[in-house]
Amino acid sequence: MPRPDVPELPLVLAKPPLAKRGMNARSKSRPPVARMLRIHELIQEGGHPNCFSLADEFEVSAKTIQRDIDFMRDQLRLPLEYSALNRGFYYTRKVSSFPRIAMTEGEIVALLVAQKALEQYQGSVFEKPLKAAFDKMTAQLEDEGTFSFKELGQAISFRPVGFAIQELKVFETLSKALLHGRVVEFDYHKLQSAKTERRRIEPYHLGCIDNQWYLIGHDLVRRKIRTFALVRLSRPRMMKQMFTRPADFSVSKMMSESFSAFETPKPSRVIIRLDPFAARLAAERVWHKSQKIKSLPGGAAELTLEVGLAPDLENWILGWGNHAKVLEPHALCERIAAIARSMALQYAV
Repeated sequence: MPRPDVPELPLVLAKPPLAKRGMNARSKSRPPVARMLRIHELIQEGGHPNCFSLADEFEVSAKTIQRDIDFMRDQLRLPLEYSALNRGFYYTRKVSSFPRIAMTEGEIVALLVAQKALEQYQGSVFEKPLKAAFDKMTAQLEDEGTFSFKELGQAISFRPVGFAIQELKVFETLSKALLHGRVVEFDYHKLQSAKTERRRIEPYHLGCIDNQWYLIGHDLVRRKIRTFALVRLSRPRMMKQMFTRPADFSVSKMMSESFSAFETPKPSRVIIRLDPFAARLAAERVWHKSQKIKSLPGGAAELTLEVGLAPDLENWILGWGNHAKVLEPHALCERIAAIARSMALQYAV
């Protein structure tokens, strides 16, 4: 059975009633704390985030990020300036800590969820740096007696299954190359290949999909945008060659027709018949933005998706076992049937 996704809670900012806000409420309203903390963290690490990179990361408009920057500079008095050379923002002087901001209950819960999400990396090379970064972000809140994460942490938990083993040095090299707009080389072991091959990439984006990290970038040899699983990537080296990510590049658009991590050229209309058991479970979740569920007599249902045909979709369908049957397209029906027959032969007695 397909496992649950990690839940996401939105960051919600409380606004005073309209009558109390006054004429200049727009200029005094504050953006979500999580975004500002992320900007502060990137700058403290030596990066130069800009409105477009942050807008892509948070899936908001560049104007929204600019308002965040304006708030940090004008209201929090942080020494923010834009570097034309590095194409991003930086601090003109040392900043010891992020200024205290009164947080709403919704923001506190969101930070708590983020803290719990880090538990999936316990025992991995990411555990210590992630914990250190989060402690820096929340130390001021606890020091001033706002709340205790340890006490509130008893209310929320995550139980990750099948998370990938990552190499911290690989991740650090790729993220640094991405932030500074530098070409990167690495060895990559394709699933279908018996040996690795050297790749030269302009890194555009690092994304975590279904508990596994992927690099998306422009392959300079194949002259196409490709997706690489970090677990199959080794010996990365940041090159001196600089590049500029295309202004029209969007991960959301690129993966809009994908079911999960596999990029597909065009979507297909997929119809799956679910028995009453699977129909109830499927209706509780949003598996893809295109999904439509049509109820059938007796509690069964038809699930319709407009997605690309790829291995991740096949694996998801197979995860339902005999509770689901593909009706369309015919090519997908044949593919699932062939896999099912192959599996049955392995258990033949």
